[in-house]
Amino acid sequence: MTTAWDEKATPTPGVSLTCAKSIQPEKIAWIWQEWLAAGKLHILAGMAGTGKTTLALAVAAMLSSRGRWPDGTVCHTAADVVMWSGEDDAADTLVPRLLAMGADVARVHLITGTVDDNGRRRGFDPSVDIPVLEKALLRVNPRLLVLDPISSAVSRDSHQNTEVRRSLQPVVDLAGRLGCAVLGITHFTKGTAGRDPLERVTGSLAFGAFARVVWATIKPAQESDDQQRRLIRTKSNIGPDGGGFEYDLTQTTVPGHSELYASCILWGEALEGSARELAGQIEEEKASGEEKGLSPREEATEFLLDILSDGPRMQKEIVEIADQDGIALKTLKRAKKDEGIVSTKLANGWQWSLKNWVTGADTDGDQEGQGGQEGHNSIYRKTGPLADGDPTESRQNQAICQGGHIPDGNTPMDGEV
Repeated sequence: MTTAWDEKATPTPGVSLTCAKSIQPEKIAWIWQEWLAAGKLHILAGMAGTGKTTLALAVAAMLSSRGRWPDGTVCHTAADVVMWSGEDDAADTLVPRLLAMGADVARVHLITGTVDDNGRRRGFDPSVDIPVLEKALLRVNPRLLVLDPISSAVSRDSHQNTEVRRSLQPVVDLAGRLGCAVLGITHFTKGTAGRDPLERVTGSLAFGAFARVVWATIKPAQESDDQQRRLIRTKSNIGPDGGGFEYDLTQTTVPGHSELYASCILWGEALEGSARELAGQIEEEKASGEEKGLSPREEATEFLLDILSDGPRMQKEIVEIADQDGIALKTLKRAKKDEGIVSTKLANGWQWSLKNWVTGADTDGDQEGQGGQEGHNSIYRKTGPLADGDPTESRQNQAICQGGHIPDGNTPMDGEV
């Protein structure tokens, strides 16, 4: 005879129905009011060279140290953050930037690998490791999880709506169960200037549709002293959309490490208007290479000069973005050779940079496949005279740098390293 207890332990297969009357309404749990919500998926997408990873680290710094948000409000409670980066090295990039922006690094945890059932170590793969990640997250109870890039969570074709939704569902479920915000970083598709920023997110439209809030980063078509990059709220299903903030990327010394420099976000004025309006105000609509009459080699050259204009980038990331933009690897490497792009061997892979950047690590032109030089703690500086005026000093009264820390301004530099 089956008891009532047995029936509850082994429910009959079928669809579960819950009466709406039995569900208690709840308000959105905002971490940053109307920008970052607990238990929800957020997407941060943008153009190359806009400092998307640095922006994510800025949010982590504010949250971990109970700093000020870009709108001037104070983060209510300091909380833990977990981050996975598939491109940037923790020791020479992520941690220096966190320290430079005033993060409480005791509250920031970086995913550095996975151990399987047989005790073998391998790299973390968000497309298959979300179930085991949850066990680790339960130990630190984070308020924010950053996945960079979010496209790595898709096991198959990231341009297929069904595949993207199937792959992102475990991430959304994880956020809901743990009550932490998830911030996934991705790119814009090339040649989409002038369109609504939400439509420009690379891959399937499901990335933008699945997220509850989408942020976009835009930089001016022509760099000038009076135009800054912009962080724009391009979509929100749980609050107002539109609006944003100006910001700059600058360099500052890392506290406690006077020989190290790292990128820092310097926040500017709040903005009002729709996402499309705010993007269009500073962005020149660019024609594709084909529309300009460029050859594939010329288009690849233009792409490289643009993506490297703000500083060195990892080869893996450059190749991935180029592929999404329809630039063949063979053509990309020919353009790289034509422009004398410098390759530097770092602990986490090859890094490319323009000739007008120099590094503390020894480089000798294109060293790929020739051994290279370990540049784990390389310091990058842009050659040539600095622009007139100190961007740190000139906006000190109106800008907020993470954790209340204002860069010293000794090495002003536009661009992300």
